[in-house]
Amino acid sequence: MSWEVHPSYRELRRSAFSSCLLNEDRSGTPPERLLQAVWFHQRLRREGLVGTDGRSVQILHPGFWNREAGPDFRKAVVRWEGEAPLQGDVEIDLHSRGWKAHGHLDNPAYCKVVLHVVWETEAEPRFPTVVLKHQLDAPIEELAQWHGAIPGGSWPPPLAGQCRMPLQHLAPDTQARLILDAAETRLQQKADRLTHQARSQGWEIPLWSVVFRALGYKQNPWPMQKLGELGLKMKEGCDSVGSLQARLLGVSGLLPHELTSRSPEAQQQFRHYWDCWWRDRDSWEEWTLPRSAWNLSNLRPNNHPQRRLALAAHWLHDPAFSRRLEQWGRDGHPQPRELLPSLLEALQPPKDPFWNHHWTLRSSRTDRPLSLIGRARMTDLAVNAILPWILARAGEKPLPEVCKETRRRFLEWPSTQDNAVLRQARHRLLSGEASKPLLKTAAAQQGLLQIVGDFCERSDSLCSHCPFPDFVRGQGEV
Repeated sequence: MSWEVHPSYRELRRSAFSSCLLNEDRSGTPPERLLQAVWFHQRLRREGLVGTDGRSVQILHPGFWNREAGPDFRKAVVRWEGEAPLQGDVEIDLHSRGWKAHGHLDNPAYCKVVLHVVWETEAEPRFPTVVLKHQLDAPIEELAQWHGAIPGGSWPPPLAGQCRMPLQHLAPDTQARLILDAAETRLQQKADRLTHQARSQGWEIPLWSVVFRALGYKQNPWPMQKLGELGLKMKEGCDSVGSLQARLLGVSGLLPHELTSRSPEAQQQFRHYWDCWWRDRDSWEEWTLPRSAWNLSNLRPNNHPQRRLALAAHWLHDPAFSRRLEQWGRDGHPQPRELLPSLLEALQPPKDPFWNHHWTLRSSRTDRPLSLIGRARMTDLAVNAILPWILARAGEKPLPEVCKETRRRFLEWPSTQDNAVLRQARHRLLSGEASKPLLKTAAAQQGLLQIVGDFCERSDSLCSHCPFPDFVRGQGEV
């Protein structure tokens, strides 16, 4: 039997994949997404690649594709002619002028960029630059069709870590045990850190520090942690949740000086906050954060720090909060499916007339009620803050049965939302999307993050001198 692609299908495919090739101005410039895929898969001349200054350059590792804000690729390794290998970030732009036009010049997030990769350049760039237009391994039209045929999430084999093959050769039970060992190490490290803090600060300040940090999510952990460290001081003299919300928003630098929302409720809430804050702000000037301390770009509305601080005020104003946490840690032995609902029930704040119907101070009123804390954020709080704190507190008393129960809850807690670090780790260390069943608990996800932190982030992208691959091989021999 002869297999032939029907001409009509061939034309359909060429038309479909080529339609994404040109920008709206039909200039022949490829879309940036295609250039990112070309760089990721290194569809360029591997020998004889040169920069705009005429020097040859070798790409020892293209870096890891960053799907979030910041440079397009992290931890690339490049070697310029006559120089030692250099690790850093790579930014992809259509034109060299994009470096200044996109605000990279003064953005600290781009301070580790070691290479600017562009389609074409208008003048001699001042930054180390590689122009792709005439240095590809195939015409750009062919690469557009190739890109259209790449399976979603496909990773080139050379980007896999050196531990991926030995990990795949482990028996499933051994592989799972290794990841859970790393997870238990992570839990104990968090608990030990809290115990150490408690010796000099008591147990309340460390609790609020980690709770606020977890509420900051990945965009704003540090400014939230700073506010958490001041939590006990900030609640002094606040006779209501609203006045504490005003103080938190004021000290955070996130209380606007004027409000453009058309919502009457937002205007009223804004005036209430300022009625409280104008009396407070001079005495809190020393601790007030600049607005630049916050990352507010590309935030989902439910992750906005204004909303997180509104929730934190409810908890901080509750004098029984820490006792309720300890009581939850001692109550019964809930099954895995009951863990999250039981913690949500224990910590769900009272109804908030404003924040249960507004995402932020500037948003319009929503018809449906909005919860101040959801399942995904509660899981993040549980594994990163609440369970480590309960374990540390029980270990100090000591309460061995509570310690044992806390470890069980940690190991059985359902998985949380996926994120960029987990996706990269799955592809680099495990078997990509096929490894998702291995990470069905939050503890397994935590274990994978611990391995990344302990080894991947301490080595370079080529896994140079990383001891983990040999350790994994040893596990297979046990």
